[in-house]
Amino acid sequence: MKNAIASKAAQTYANQRIARYGEVQDLRIDAQRKTIEVVCQLRGEAAPITVRVTGYALRDTPDGGKVLRLGPCTCDRPWLENLIADFAADRDIPVPTWAAAAL
Repeated sequence: MKNAIASKAAQTYANQRIARYGEVQDLRIDAQRKTIEVVCQLRGEAAPITVRVTGYALRDTPDGGKVLRLGPCTCDRPWLENLIADFAADRDIPVPTWAAAAL
């Protein structure tokens, strides 16, 4: 139940963040397994794209915030998998406190 509620809230937040690029159609978080699956319809793509994160870590920042660090990511589009590897994987991504509680 917690995963479903967290996933829906994260989907709404993600849609606000990527509106310029497309829409998140489905987002599933499994906090116990530390996995995330996102299905997006990106502008210019004929079919939805699935991104799978097979591990993540959440940590506190010195100023009291939270950051998410994605582990290995796979995607059904090689160009996007490479983009994620270059700009998101193994980097700290600031997340709102409410979102951190769901992860």
